[in-house]
Formats: sequence, C-alpha cells, structure tokens
Amino acid sequence: MQYSIALAGKGGVGKTTIAGMLVKYMVSKGKKPILAVDADSNANFNEVLGLEVEETLGGAREKMKKGDVPSGMTKDLFIEMKMEEAICESEDYDLIVMGQPEGSGCYCAANSLLTRFLERLAENYKYLVIDNEAGMEHISRLTTKDVDILLIVSDPSRRGLQAAGRINKLAQDLSIGMGKSYLILNQAKGEPSEALLKVIEDEGLELAGTVPEDELVYDFDLNGQPTIELPEESASQKAVFAIFDKIIEP
Repeated sequence: MQYSIALAGKGGVGKTTIAGMLVKYMVSKGKKPILAVDADSNANFNEVLGLEVEETLGGAREKMKKGDVPSGMTKDLFIEMKMEEAICESEDYDLIVMGQPEGSGCYCAANSLLTRFLERLAENYKYLVIDNEAGMEHISRLTTKDVDILLIVSDPSRRGLQAAGRINKLAQDLSIGMGKSYLILNQAKGEPSEALLKVIEDEGLELAGTVPEDELVYDFDLNGQPTIELPEESASQKAVFAIFDKIIEP
C-alpha cells in the first residue's frame, strides 16, 4: 500500500529544504523506493536533492501542444518518451518535476496523457514525497489522490501562519482524501510565544514541532551544496527528524 506525504507553504519558508530532509529521513529508515515529486512551479527540489533535470512534465506537454512531434511518431508515443526522460533517477529515490501549470486554454489530450503517466509511474513506488506550492495547483491532478500526511511549513510570523491556515483550508476543499495535516514552524528563534500559539489555534492548525534557524543550511544554500548532504550535527535536521519520528508511521 502506498504512503504519500505532501508539503506546502508560501515561498521563502524553507519548505523544499524540509522536503529534502524528509526524503533523507525516509531513506535512513529503509522506506524505499521513493518518488519525489516537484509540484512547485518555482522548481528547485532537484537542487536540494543534488539531481540534474533534463525535462519536466509541463515541458513535455507544451512540446506536444506545439506539435513538436517527430514525423513517423504518434503524439501518444512522443509524450510518453518525453515523460520517461523527465524521471531523474538515483540509488534511493527518483524525482519527477511537474513544471509550469498549463497556460490559457485546455489541451485535454496532453493533460489526460500526463495524468495517466503519473498514475502508472506512481504505482512503481511505495512512498511519495510531493513538494507543492501554496496554491497546490498540481496536487488535484496527481491521481494518487489520497494524501496520508500534509505538512504545512511556515515561518513564525502572523502573516505566514495566516497563509498556512488558508493552505490547510484549501487542501480540505480539494477533492483529495487527506489523512492528517500538521504545521511545521521553521526558522524559529526559540519556542513559540503564547501569542503565536494563539494564532496557530485560531487558524485551526496542529503544530507538529519547531525547527530552529540553522547557519549550516544557509551555508549549504549559498555554496550551491545539496542540503540533503547536511551533516548529522545540523540543528535543523535533528529537529526535523525528531518531528518525523513523532508523526510518520514506523
């Protein structure tokens, strides 16, 4: 039975870094094979994981829409080939990048093929880690529609928590089955204040834990190093792993 965890949050809160830590955590617990899905239009999950991206599913769809199909090849076969090229493989996990959502006008044939491809691809993996953007445009297309855990990442600000509350409500309104929803408070300067806890409660969020600011994360990011390679002494990684120990089934 497949187990899927989705992450969401507004830009700049460290969501993708935590998504990478989740992949690392699951590998360390022997939870494989994993398909990591980058469903954020500002795609950089590959940088966190240290993988090169040659093609995205959105790019494959656009090529089909423009008719960039070699002569003698059917559209179905072409988009199937391009989608296969979009899978970034590694020893313990693979990555697929959704790319930009479709622009104006619907091209149902390409979207239908994309959906069917994702369905078949996901069947090959026991675990899914889905990195979403705040609007969660892509998650309703993922036909593995049941999400066991939704992790909403926020910084410790009122505005950030209000955005997290909106994401939580949006996820509940989408036609996906969702098991549990948790808030992870990232880039924290200490324990959350009473005022902050009140905002979390008012937004209907369940706090899973806090993650401290971590100079190592900033250093890795600045030097272009994949944060999945953070050392064991990383304070943020320790905190995130402790949160996962509490909320992810053994």
